Amino acid sequence: MTDASHTVLDPTILPPDGEETGPAISPLRPGDDPSQVAVASQWTLIRHKFFRNKVAVAAGIVVLLFYFVALFVEFLAPTDPTAAQPRFTFAPPQTLSFFVEDEDGREWLPHVKGYAMKVDPASLRRTFTVDPEKVIPIGLFVEGTPYRLWGLFPMNRHLIGPLDPSQPMNLLGTDSLGRDLLSRLIYGARVSMSIGLIGVISSLIIGTVLGALSGYFGGWVDLAVQRLIEVVSAMPTIPLWLGLAAAIPITWAPLKVYFVITLIVSLLAWTSLAREVRGRFFALKNEDFVTAAILDGSRRRRVIFRHILPSLTSHILAVVTLAIPTMIVAETALSFLGIGLKPPVVSWGVLLQDAQNIRTVATAPWLLIWPSLAVVFAVLSFNFLGDGMRDAADPYEA
Repeated sequence: MTDASHTVLDPTILPPDGEETGPAISPLRPGDDPSQVAVASQWTLIRHKFFRNKVAVAAGIVVLLFYFVALFVEFLAPTDPTAAQPRFTFAPPQTLSFFVEDEDGREWLPHVKGYAMKVDPASLRRTFTVDPEKVIPIGLFVEGTPYRLWGLFPMNRHLIGPLDPSQPMNLLGTDSLGRDLLSRLIYGARVSMSIGLIGVISSLIIGTVLGALSGYFGGWVDLAVQRLIEVVSAMPTIPLWLGLAAAIPITWAPLKVYFVITLIVSLLAWTSLAREVRGRFFALKNEDFVTAAILDGSRRRRVIFRHILPSLTSHILAVVTLAIPTMIVAETALSFLGIGLKPPVVSWGVLLQDAQNIRTVATAPWLLIWPSLAVVFAVLSFNFLGDGMRDAADPYEA
């Protein structure tokens, strides 16, 4: 009896005489052992093909780094993202240096340069420049602003920071209130990355269940689900977001608004997944293994969720990975337009709200550049990872 979980590929088996065969499709690559590939499971072949895609592997590492940052934002951020420094509003980024010059030569001393303030005599506007003579030593695992890791464990150690907490260290500059942009960018990663993950999980459940029911039962069930998909797809996205976001009471807590925005985004993102799952169910529901499960007395729920759906796991994972950047961009766009998350919540979209002020963009371009780069790198990494997973989902495709 052949194990269905393994793919049997015996290169020694030849077709009968006179029988034509199509082009050979094999997951073998130079250096592979045919005897090992012949008994490899489907997941083993998928994993091997994915790790051959260097771009997808690199993108996966970047995605893991983003989520690592989102998980430990309190420890990684140099300071409290809401702590204002009125003396250093719109202060430029400070360059991190590792050596100082003295009479004895170069000495190892990680540091940043301090600020020097100038006042324009015409406009009386303050501007900051980096003072090359003022050295602010920095270190690792330094004491700083107290915080609670994950809201549970009181700590005051930060990964990096000035040895003297009273000295400024703003590696990416500050905003209009003198708040450290690096700390706000790190804290924003938690909200922006998690809203994509939570939103995709919500749309995954809705799209998978409705698509499975539509493809398996057909008939009036398929008709009703497809009409619902058409109605949702026909709705103009931005006006609908505007209307739903405007209906959120302004008295709600920021955390409650966060989950409502997540729900709004997920309710509009499940339609494409439902159609793909429906098409795969139409193709698989008449296969021999499904017929065998039905003849064996399996209930419909078991056939759907224990026999057909697991065979779509790799495909669904690829679709979900490609859907996460859409969620991130949606939250960023909503918050940028002022109809999504609002301060004091910190997200990449909230940080980009400063880009609506032309004076801010002209005098402090780092407020636009760094949050934009964070969104771009996150979206590109998810797209490359999703492409690699989609290709690996069919290990026999050339």
